[in-house]
Amino acid sequence: MLDNLKPFLQEAWQKSGFEQPTSIQVAAVPMILDGKDLIAESPTGTGKTLAYLLPLLNSIDANLPSLQAVVLASSQELIMQVYQEFQKWSEGSGIRGTSIIGGANVKRQLEKLKKRPQVIFATPGRLLELIKQKKVKMHEVKMIVLDEGDQLLISEHLNTVQSIVKSTMSDRQVLLFSATMKPGIEQQAIAITKSPEIIRIEKDEAASSGDVEHIYFLCEPRDKIKLLEKITRLDDSKSLAFINDIGEIEVFKEKFRFKELSTGILHSDMKKLERQAALKAFRDGKMNMLIATDVAARGLDIQGITHVVQIDLPKDISQYVHRAGRTGRMGADGIVISLVTEREERELKRYCRELKVPLYKRVFYQGKIAEEGQKNQKLRR
Repeated sequence: MLDNLKPFLQEAWQKSGFEQPTSIQVAAVPMILDGKDLIAESPTGTGKTLAYLLPLLNSIDANLPSLQAVVLASSQELIMQVYQEFQKWSEGSGIRGTSIIGGANVKRQLEKLKKRPQVIFATPGRLLELIKQKKVKMHEVKMIVLDEGDQLLISEHLNTVQSIVKSTMSDRQVLLFSATMKPGIEQQAIAITKSPEIIRIEKDEAASSGDVEHIYFLCEPRDKIKLLEKITRLDDSKSLAFINDIGEIEVFKEKFRFKELSTGILHSDMKKLERQAALKAFRDGKMNMLIATDVAARGLDIQGITHVVQIDLPKDISQYVHRAGRTGRMGADGIVISLVTEREERELKRYCRELKVPLYKRVFYQGKIAEEGQKNQKLRR
């Protein structure tokens, strides 16, 4: 696979320290280099970004000043993360790229566009706005990537994404990558691609995911905040906690601020700079818990997450998979903790049965996670 890439990419691979490509990279890269449209489903943490970024960079003619490729994602955070990867892997190639995201200063983005980027990394709404204003010319774009494609093809983004794809040359290549793919979304993906190859990767040894334990605490809704507080106090923990309701997130933030706990929040209604600051503080280890909504945290690769906490039960199995995939990456172990009521407990057990993952009930004892029996034994003594 690597032998077919341009020298600057082979050099970047040597520097990266990666020993061997992952399964999704081995399967996807040759197909993309062959010019085929692709729909790829592969678990989180298996190297999907590089699976499209390597052939994308390989296809760019650095001597042509026109825009040649576009990468779309639904969240600002994911766009910035992929753009940073692009900067790393395009070093020394002369390829110019820029990021275009909603919520950012439009004037500044127009200045960036004057530098004639050959690759744009964008959220769909802002990009379509600039296409309609004729500030972005798509007629020479030969590749469009939909990262976390299942999020881009939900009804909220579908028309925008379809309009962007239609604005490109007719023989463009469309690539869609996602960790999960529901049948309805797959049909939408097939509709915007031409005779696509479909790849499904189950689990990946090369991605060396560690052992992930799935546990839960049974509690009343009002007790979830007390449990969350105990989780933030666990030794050497770095926890990403998921909540469904943006309104609730502010309540948690205020209560934790009052108790002087090291936590931050991340949701889509925050200003761009606030979101970036929260993510940076979490990545740099300045806070040991980040409470986030799914949209804001989708697809993010944050090293060293020890615990994924579900304050609210995910709405479906696919969401459970995406959340759980934030921990146990690159050989590290992790724990997925669900805080559930009795009614939610049944649903959680069903998810884990279908995913074929063992699920254990736990309690807190002397500030540590313990088995129920352990606590009772100690109490009897």
